[in-house]
Amino acid sequence: MLLRMILFLALCIVFIHVPEGQSGCAEVDSMTEAVAGKTFMLGCISCKRREEVPGSAIVDWHFKPSEDEDFIHIFQYEYTSPSFLHENYEGRLEWHGTMGTTDVQNGAIFIHNVTFNDTGTYRCTFHRTLFLPPDEEHVTISKDVELTVVKEAKRELTAVISEIMMYVLIVVLQLWMIAVLIYCYKKIYAENEAREARKAAAQNKLIDASDPCEGDHFE
Repeated sequence: MLLRMILFLALCIVFIHVPEGQSGCAEVDSMTEAVAGKTFMLGCISCKRREEVPGSAIVDWHFKPSEDEDFIHIFQYEYTSPSFLHENYEGRLEWHGTMGTTDVQNGAIFIHNVTFNDTGTYRCTFHRTLFLPPDEEHVTISKDVELTVVKEAKRELTAVISEIMMYVLIVVLQLWMIAVLIYCYKKIYAENEAREARKAAAQNKLIDASDPCEGDHFE
């Protein structure tokens, strides 16, 4: 869950801070498990098929509790005008999608102070207008997020495996460094031994060359 959350936040930062016309768009699924008492981001991204076509969009969020059959309208975002439409979410919702343009492609929202009553289905709907000559084109796209609220966050298997691999890699690198140090020490020691042996051999030759007992022998 942690890895997917990081990826989704990175994509949101790209949408918010990169100027229009230079940004890319990738539709990433929202997280589906929130922790009670914490802040949770409901993700919803709808990419245009052609980035060069100008457009505008209004984003609606609806919520259906687990035990109900009908959706209730809780939030609407129209450029510079977020609207909070249900008393249960008053002061708890915050727009975290595309800003600074009417051409909205990221419709993410924050839910602050999550409660167990927030468990259910959230529906994000883009009402997009594409300004194509000679007429405008209207497109409606909806995405559902099945949210579960838990008391404590659960660690996903991928996160556990990643952490284990990190520690294994650290241990392997440390062992490799120790092996390299031992190898270098042995190599330096062997070179010193060879140098000392060469010095000893050279000194023996000098001694032999200067031996006064050597010379011509007569009978």
